[in-house]
Amino acid sequence: MNRDHNIKKYLLVTFLLLLGLKLSACTPPPEQSRPVITGAEQLHRYLSLLQGKKIGLLVNHTSYIGDTHLLDTLLSHGIQVQTIFAPEHGFRGDLANGETVSDGRDEKTGLPVISLYGKNKKPSKDHLADLDLVIYDIQDVGARFYTYISSMHYMMEACADSGLEFLILDRPNPNGHYVDGPVLDMDYQSFVGMLPIPIVYGMTAGELAQMIVGEAWLETASDLKLTIIPIENWDHQQVYPLPIAPSPNLPNDQSINLYPSLCLFEGTKISVGRGTHFPFQVIGYPGDSSLLGNFSFRPVSMPGYSKHPKHEKKTCYGTDLRSTKPLSAINLEYIIELYHKTPEEFFNSFFNKLAGNSRLQEQILNGRSAQEIKDSWEPKLGNFKKDRKKYLLYQD
Repeated sequence: MNRDHNIKKYLLVTFLLLLGLKLSACTPPPEQSRPVITGAEQLHRYLSLLQGKKIGLLVNHTSYIGDTHLLDTLLSHGIQVQTIFAPEHGFRGDLANGETVSDGRDEKTGLPVISLYGKNKKPSKDHLADLDLVIYDIQDVGARFYTYISSMHYMMEACADSGLEFLILDRPNPNGHYVDGPVLDMDYQSFVGMLPIPIVYGMTAGELAQMIVGEAWLETASDLKLTIIPIENWDHQQVYPLPIAPSPNLPNDQSINLYPSLCLFEGTKISVGRGTHFPFQVIGYPGDSSLLGNFSFRPVSMPGYSKHPKHEKKTCYGTDLRSTKPLSAINLEYIIELYHKTPEEFFNSFFNKLAGNSRLQEQILNGRSAQEIKDSWEPKLGNFKKDRKKYLLYQD
């Protein structure tokens, strides 16, 4: 009797196990295990929108579909690309920060390249006269002072003025998992801060473009014909290692994660490692090593990366951040600590543009703690977070 009972029990357990395996095989994998598909990769969703139209591209070296540049992909499908518009660092991404991008022609295709980082940052009506539609496809890093979104904003404005369609092929934001920083005081508006958003705004280019239109940050926002091809299989909390460095001095994921916190040092006497092989991963100054730290580095000119970097050929002492844990908030301790160690002539005129106000510098000079400073960012930061949610395309 016990033997028969055990056999039945064994058969039942085996059946349930096999049923479970079958059900598991039929269950689709969780969303985060599926490959991220950028807007550019979804040709089936936008090629038909381009047929028979004259196209301009606001693109750079990150505008790839697999191993092929978007420009080459579109030309291979018979799309009439007429003009390339180049942001900071150039169409090929081989120019250092702040280096003037010149007009020219693409060596491979012979197409004209119009600079949007030189004497003019907004395309003229003549530049757009023969176009029907402009595509924006650039990998961003989600910091207000990273100028690709400024170029996007000006192009949106120009397209609205000229009645052109504007198509965004969306890409993930590697710093899209949080929102932090002071909201820009528009009295400090510049090319490194054009919109009333915090330093880290937690939106993709497509989401930000929707907010620009929805909040009427363009005078002609209602005239813009905006289309966005969204990313598939991505959300704001998902880690997205960038396949291509977005600019010469953000060579890896660690530098990209630290960038929103360390870029403020560009408005000070402190080096962030430009002119080394680990920019935006170290901080230092040519002073007393016993005060600043034992880690040292020596910036030098590096063609295509940094021309005449801060403290060129001088040994800087400070901190190596290459192995620190990823940040999910702006770290103000770095700048507060170094200010107290070496306060003489610490800030320069660029700092307030990066901060987007004059208050942050004043708070540091007056000895405010990081938490006190962050508390002062409210309620504007809280209001931005609330408004931001209306324009999100991906789960937060």
